[in-house]
Amino acid sequence: MSQDDNKQRKHVVIIGAGFGGVKAARSLANENVDITIVDRNNFHLFQPLLYQVSTAILAEAEIAYPVRAFFQKNNNVEFFLGEVIDFDLGAKKIITDHGPVFYDYLLIAAGSMTNYFGMDTLEKHCMGMKTLEESVRIRNHILNIFEEANKEEDSQKRKQLLTFICVGGGPTGIEEAGSLSELIYHVMAKEYHNLDFSQVDIKLIEATDKVLPMMPNNLREETIHVLQRKKVDVRLNSQVLDYDGQKLTLKDGEVIPTQTVIWAAGVKAVPIVAKLGEDLDRSGRVVVQKTLQLIHHPEVFAIGDNACFIQDGSPLPTIAPVATQAALLTAGNIIKLIRGETVLDEFSYKDVGSMATIGRGDAVMFKGTWQMKGFFAWCAWMVVHLMRLAGTHTNITVALKWMWNFFSGTRLGRIITKE
Repeated sequence: MSQDDNKQRKHVVIIGAGFGGVKAARSLANENVDITIVDRNNFHLFQPLLYQVSTAILAEAEIAYPVRAFFQKNNNVEFFLGEVIDFDLGAKKIITDHGPVFYDYLLIAAGSMTNYFGMDTLEKHCMGMKTLEESVRIRNHILNIFEEANKEEDSQKRKQLLTFICVGGGPTGIEEAGSLSELIYHVMAKEYHNLDFSQVDIKLIEATDKVLPMMPNNLREETIHVLQRKKVDVRLNSQVLDYDGQKLTLKDGEVIPTQTVIWAAGVKAVPIVAKLGEDLDRSGRVVVQKTLQLIHHPEVFAIGDNACFIQDGSPLPTIAPVATQAALLTAGNIIKLIRGETVLDEFSYKDVGSMATIGRGDAVMFKGTWQMKGFFAWCAWMVVHLMRLAGTHTNITVALKWMWNFFSGTRLGRIITKE
């Protein structure tokens, strides 16, 4: 390519190295454009498996992949390690903690964060599970709790230590509660010989009248049945009012002594989206056109957890398939704009179905009128997630760990690390 061609190439900046950001960058990597991915972490995180790090099934490196490794053969793709702190859309630049980055086209795919719905005490004392650091913190906390309980002589205090609360009946809460139960009853119970495991109390608390709202009723009932079989106390229509680090208070007045509350009850867009100066929805997502462009800045696109896109009367969910499908359309629309085309493709999400694993050998799946549960659903869940993981080495390692865990229940990730 000539030097003149390089001078004329447009610069596409992508904020976020999540599912959407990486998918868009890979789609554009072979085009005549320069691409810069901006992220405060140098890795792509496979968030659906954070619960497996928090419950010692997998290690951190098995669900994270270096961003630069995706683009070793793409000289037109650069990675910028930094955090976006503001926008200057008029000047077509983003402001980072390491200076400005200019763009011709901008894609905002910065992901989401835990939503505590404005309750400061919950944000201060609960443990979220949206980042790698948070999942490691949960793992360290659970392992430390058992060491404390093993030394605690007061029965009431020990009961408090051995009470674990997962808040949120979506896939994350379900998967965390089921995996935590297996860690405690199948592994810890064999190793802590002086503990009375009848004192262990695992609760899943959901504010509405159902778990997994995207699933049909029979699969929701199956999910609750499996959790109960795993000794998880499922509480529906139970709204958390407060938590001070020692006692969880429900809206009906019940107080549960516990030092472990894992919050999986909602997400919202990262705060930087609000600085775009555009209309936002209740979750902080920016309202986009059908082409995924911002209303007042057509050179700026937003996808995934950062975009409020209304389809069939309601916003699309904040799940990976939505982000990846939107990324492909956005990449195509950017190329059209570069070529001078004025008619862009409009986004329409094609539902790929829903799935959740409840534990070893148990899962539920649903798409249209088709549904599956139990062992074969779990096998399908494994295949789908392995296909989405980055890197052959990771695929092989994770597959072997999952199979070894299935046959033996072993969890070798029970290492307390410094935070």
